[in-house]
Amino acid sequence: MIPAHGGRLINRLATGAQRDALLVRAKAAPRLKVNARELADLEMIAVGAMSPLEGFMGQADLKAVVERHRLANGVLWAMPVTLGNKGLKLDVGQDVALEDEAGRLLGVLELAEKFGFDKNVEAQGVLGTTDKTHPGVQYLDGIGNEYLGGALWCTDLPKHDFANEFRLTPRDTRVLFKAKGWNSVVAFQTRNPIHRAHEYLTKCGLEICDGLLIHPLVGETKSDDVPARVRMDCYKALLAGYYPKQRVALAVYPQAMRYGGPREALFHALCRKNYGCTHFIVGRDHAGVGSFYGSFDAQAFMRKLDPQELGIEPLMFENAFWDKRAGSMATNKTSAADKPEDMVMLSGTKVREMLRAGMRPPVEFTRPEVADILIAALAEKAPA
Repeated sequence: MIPAHGGRLINRLATGAQRDALLVRAKAAPRLKVNARELADLEMIAVGAMSPLEGFMGQADLKAVVERHRLANGVLWAMPVTLGNKGLKLDVGQDVALEDEAGRLLGVLELAEKFGFDKNVEAQGVLGTTDKTHPGVQYLDGIGNEYLGGALWCTDLPKHDFANEFRLTPRDTRVLFKAKGWNSVVAFQTRNPIHRAHEYLTKCGLEICDGLLIHPLVGETKSDDVPARVRMDCYKALLAGYYPKQRVALAVYPQAMRYGGPREALFHALCRKNYGCTHFIVGRDHAGVGSFYGSFDAQAFMRKLDPQELGIEPLMFENAFWDKRAGSMATNKTSAADKPEDMVMLSGTKVREMLRAGMRPPVEFTRPEVADILIAALAEKAPA
């Protein structure tokens, strides 16, 4: 089984007597509400999906990640994982009880640092822009000016109101892969319903690997993205009719989107390594938003990394399209089509635009079962 990033799969989920002791400590500690991204990060840290992180980043780690996509100790890492203070007066060395918006206790932060950081420097270094229209820049503008760093112990994982049977931890997926006899597993990251181009890429991955993990991100996304609950229905319908059941697994990835382009592609790959995957699909405009990143910037970034240090093999694919002449999916590597009108370019954005306009996406775009689910969901959302 592929080792976790950093060599050890972290576990910060307290149980038994340790959890009981933490609950006592939490009663005497100031309580801090975490936002949606921090909530997702807390869960990812606790279950080991962000190994080797054991808590929220301190100043040295944040600086190293921003400047050179590494932790302070030199280990490859991609994105800041930070906790913002919300106006509490805190002393280094004390416990901070972390709670969700409903006031439910989630865990205890052992506060080791509190520090400020230049948000423009962070945005430019990680996202490649300080443009206020970028969702990641907007996030930074919307949080406080002080970060809290320290080790985290989780007493209870966040509550979720859907897809709980698909919430597999890295330990769970590793057990699953071993039980299935998969020595190589390719992960597919998505925040959209799977359209025909995605299906093509994932099946190319299946030609290479023993198994495929469809691993949709279900944390916070932009307001115009298809809701995770709807997407899960799409994935289940697609897997039921168009994939070999014995070679595919579906599990949710509780991360929040950063829309960080190349950096986030690395982030997604390292986390999937922790889940036990050996390969990771990097497609067109991975984790992109708007026109902030070029279509293949993420692939170019991943190619520059040391494969041994990365430890998970990225599978790079060109833009897939429906080849009218061949009557099938293809890329420029496999298609004989030489006219734009013979190539039907697909994208999640295009599908959403068609649905909003009251148009049914053609079969070249998406499977009819998926289109039915999306149309029904849009009808429910529309005002009476």
